[in-house]
Amino acid sequence: MLKRLCVVLALAGVGAWAAAAAVTGPKGSLVIIGGGLRANNAEVWERIVALAGGKGARIAVLPTAAENPAKEAQLTVDALNRYGARAFVVPVAPRLAGLGARKAADDPALADAVRKAGGAFFTGGDQARITGALRRADGSNTAVLDALWALYRRGGVIAGTSAGAAIMSSTMFYDPPLDVMPVLKNGVVDGKDIAPGLGFIGTDVFVDQHLLARGRFGRMLPAMLAKGYTLGLGIDENTAAVVGPGRDVTVIGYRGALVLDLLDASTDKAKPGFNLSNARISYLDSGDRFNLATRTYVPGPGKEPVDRKYVEHRAPIFYTDILGNTAVADLLEKLADSDLERAVGVAFEGPDSQSPDHGFEFTFTRMPDSGEYVTNREDAYSIYRIRMDVRAVRVHQPFYTVE
Repeated sequence: MLKRLCVVLALAGVGAWAAAAAVTGPKGSLVIIGGGLRANNAEVWERIVALAGGKGARIAVLPTAAENPAKEAQLTVDALNRYGARAFVVPVAPRLAGLGARKAADDPALADAVRKAGGAFFTGGDQARITGALRRADGSNTAVLDALWALYRRGGVIAGTSAGAAIMSSTMFYDPPLDVMPVLKNGVVDGKDIAPGLGFIGTDVFVDQHLLARGRFGRMLPAMLAKGYTLGLGIDENTAAVVGPGRDVTVIGYRGALVLDLLDASTDKAKPGFNLSNARISYLDSGDRFNLATRTYVPGPGKEPVDRKYVEHRAPIFYTDILGNTAVADLLEKLADSDLERAVGVAFEGPDSQSPDHGFEFTFTRMPDSGEYVTNREDAYSIYRIRMDVRAVRVHQPFYTVE
């Protein structure tokens, strides 16, 4: 009950928090990590330290979301220091013994230390713990949250992984089902499935994490439609999206990120089940850039347009689990490396689910303004502005029989 009450109280203030960012025009950067950041991912850790001021930079580590904040904080401090920072722990965490998260978040000394730092890092865990600790019961900012905004506005970096990535947008997933399919089937409920985030990236971009590993682009779509977002940014594990003050996004790290563009998309409410027409989906490989304001893409170094004379895939492309691990990126890569105009993927649950006969068909279509690039030596693809349509379908049960 307390968790949900905090959400209801916070709903009233999200516009003010996000508006403050827009008015002052933050000069800082965001490093939004999709979770699972490994200690040896030098490219991401070094970028955080560089944006915080370089060698010797003071970086505040907030283990607020963590189940074991003391352990998580120490691991993060050690990693940042290994790459040249002078990181320190901000003991604001519900699972941390001592002063209490809310009281600690209003401690003047802690707030001053955060304000003077070059950067801040949110660990993973439960994002509800972050918003619950850094906002008061009436929805107003605590002293530490005000200090984080001050750090960001003057030019510092705010980084976050997993839960620390979810809080970057003004709406975040809060307590949704673990699986994607129930969200596609039932939509989202304010205050339960979604709730206000901290809004560092602004009011116009919805952020989600663990994207490719867990097929979460599927759950982003209903959430974006429910809250009126036309732009979604989903980042995969051990990968980061670096957002600069000019709203340029650069993808770095292990894999990549998805951009969902619903600006020209539509949904037919007269049809049963979730449906979507004329959306655009893009896969940004590590090294690619995208501007959130202009919606323009720049492929990474060494990328060249796909040469259709040498494509490998000529048979129809059909995926039976489009929400599976990396499935959507794999499908898009095959479509790019083919002479086909269209690829199809479906999503459904097993026979023991509540509604096994309800599923979804995702159709991906190459358009005149689509862009497909590849680094031939590494076989790494960048795929931009592929049309995506989604419709509800009936799955016949049993869909297979034993011979």
